Amino acid sequence: MSERIVVVGYGMAGARLAAELHARGGNHSVTVLGAEPHRAYNRIMLSTLLAGRIGEPDVELVEAIGPGVGVRTGAAVTAVDRAAREVVTDDGERHGYDHLVLATGSRAVVPPLPGLAPLPERVVPFRTLGDCRRILAAAEGARRVIVLGGGLLGLEAARGLAARGLDVTVVHPVGHLMERQLDPPAGAVLAGTLAGLGVRSRLGVPATAVTADADGVRLHLGDAEPLDADLLVLCCGVRPDTALAAAAGLAVERGVVVDDRMRTSDRRISAIGDCAQHDGTLTGLVAPAWAQARVVADVLTGADPLARYRPRPAVTRLKAAGIDLAAMGDVAGTGDPDGPVEELTFADPARGTYARLRIRDERLTGAILLGDNPAVGTVVQLFDRGAPVPADRRSLLLGRAFGEMPAGPAASPALMPDAATVCRCNDVSKGALVACWRAGARTAAALSAATRAATGCGSCRDAVAGIAGWLAEADPSTTDEVRETVEVGS
Repeated sequence: MSERIVVVGYGMAGARLAAELHARGGNHSVTVLGAEPHRAYNRIMLSTLLAGRIGEPDVELVEAIGPGVGVRTGAAVTAVDRAAREVVTDDGERHGYDHLVLATGSRAVVPPLPGLAPLPERVVPFRTLGDCRRILAAAEGARRVIVLGGGLLGLEAARGLAARGLDVTVVHPVGHLMERQLDPPAGAVLAGTLAGLGVRSRLGVPATAVTADADGVRLHLGDAEPLDADLLVLCCGVRPDTALAAAAGLAVERGVVVDDRMRTSDRRISAIGDCAQHDGTLTGLVAPAWAQARVVADVLTGADPLARYRPRPAVTRLKAAGIDLAAMGDVAGTGDPDGPVEELTFADPARGTYARLRIRDERLTGAILLGDNPAVGTVVQLFDRGAPVPADRRSLLLGRAFGEMPAGPAASPALMPDAATVCRCNDVSKGALVACWRAGARTAAALSAATRAATGCGSCRDAVAGIAGWLAEADPSTTDEVRETVEVGS
């Protein structure tokens, strides 16, 4: 008898788990229940959709699932009956399981401000594809937009809306943007870059209330004049969706508590992605969610019963038109042990450039790179692998690094080690891309299809294209084949 696996949630984590289970085969059936009425989509690309650079079909996830995997959209799970091993959907259907996986994600935080309960028509959180549709509909007749929240998501939304020609103001209660990832000088340079792109910033001012009517929306600010706009977009953070787990009696803290095998306090129930709390930590990023999906698939199918989730250091990337930012590690040094630390900083606000490196024992413990810096790929690799930094620190700080990812004409993928990670979201190395090239994947698109590289946050897309170009030049025998492929597809 086949094992019944039920996955609650058809977002980036749930869809990837279904694909990983299908890829491993085995004697099991998989049912995926998604509350949203559409197919799984790449949430990271929603800001690009806001900007009008892509359409809805471009954000849809194309995961390889087939026989043995059933997907139901528009089916919200309302209860888990652990005694009967069943889940109940909002239409009354019951689905039995031998193992249940919660991939319920997180929900947008709506701040407890007067005027936001219930949400006025001109106020929209930015989290889901449905939210994106509502924002775009409201933006059709709008001229001015306020984005409340100057974190990563808020800035992506602001840049996307500004790209549509809207007058955008970001309001943030902290004195500088992206305070979780950036120091104040970097935040100031970023604010200057955004201003040049049509996005103003109001910093260090708390929002106190919202009033809205058919003519517009007003955001009231502490000790400052209120701001008027046609649309208010809420980007005030997210909160893990743990309601289902808590109601079922599972151990819940900030998220659903899981062990190294992603099992909850009930060994027949796992949790992955934004809703899961591993070793006291929430993720909120796609790379760890997909790594967790691989672990659960290995354990449930028996492909690797001893698989364990081991988190990697997080790297935050903000890549929008006119903005290139990478932040990683602890630049404040709050987690450093006692001992000597090297601090290197370079700032050129006029050019929108800022770089800061924190080095201990010849290894990077934190870094911020903002603006056009060809060394960003090398810095990420050094941080990721814990490798020694070069003796010439300026090569990293000013962008003249050796062994750089293909970010500029002087850089060559030939200098990258095969073990270098090109796509962090899917854990794809340069060696894996080379192997797929030799197996017949002779274009960047083919390499992405074979390895999933560049299908997550997309920040490695240029690197994958650069490696494909380098391989084509390094192997002249494939030049005609590549040209033929391009001509046929053009």
